[in-house]
Amino acid sequence: MNRQAFLKTAAFGIGSAAIPGRWRFRLLKRFHIGHTAITWGYSPANTPQAIHDVSSAGFHSFECFGNALEYWEERGGLGKLLDSSNMALQSVYCPVNLTDPARRKEQLDELITRGRLLRKYGGKVAVIGPNGIDRETYNFSKYKADIVNILNELAKALNGIGVKVALHQHKNSCIESRDELYAVMDAADTRYLKLCPDFGHLYDGGLDPVRVVKDFLPLVAHVHIKDFGGGSSYNGFCPLGKGKVDIAGILEVLEQSDKNPSLMAELNPPPKNASTAPLELIRINKKYLESLGYAFHS
Repeated sequence: MNRQAFLKTAAFGIGSAAIPGRWRFRLLKRFHIGHTAITWGYSPANTPQAIHDVSSAGFHSFECFGNALEYWEERGGLGKLLDSSNMALQSVYCPVNLTDPARRKEQLDELITRGRLLRKYGGKVAVIGPNGIDRETYNFSKYKADIVNILNELAKALNGIGVKVALHQHKNSCIESRDELYAVMDAADTRYLKLCPDFGHLYDGGLDPVRVVKDFLPLVAHVHIKDFGGGSSYNGFCPLGKGKVDIAGILEVLEQSDKNPSLMAELNPPPKNASTAPLELIRINKKYLESLGYAFHS
């Protein structure tokens, strides 16, 4: 079937089963993709530029860091920054220490504050980033119960104020390996705790991102679309389509499912002496996603 014949067939409402796979994957996209703030660095002061650039590049939504919500609330609120760029806030990334029970109440209080600010400005998902540890001496079995307990507690509390909670496996953290991620998700109360697969971190941690997404598909609530190339820049990550991750394959799994997670493209900050600005980097991400058939604002 040539392109003209295909479009004619599609126009008459023929079911997707009649559409050749190469066209089906390219043309029938249902997800709107946003971008995270990390490309502009970790300071909350960079948030206005990040919001402006994400909007100007045509992405559909934005993810900020938790401390940015609090920082800008003291300066009139994140809402005015979002409104000035006609940008929707979707999610917030919150680092959490999961291995220190003594900090549980402190962190729960902080997350509730951030969750309420997220909801105030229209966001829906809190992404939980596990704390870093010394992987050479780390004993997961020693901390597993504490990790699961605090995840269950904070997930239930945030669900109670209308915020979804999605765990983000992370390189060099207390939840990095396949065994650690699967053990935590198997033990957690998944009525409340969901998953945020980050394609690049999964690959860097030695996992197969396609397999992880398939195994946990009912629990995937949020996604970081990230590539890994192993180079010296961007902490080993790279612009989308330039690395080793089967991004198209993973997205096809999601497209063919009946699940509706929110999706965020992501790339770590460039080196300080880099000639390519964050806006240009996210345009590269956008161009790759457009090549897969995803649409963006003009």
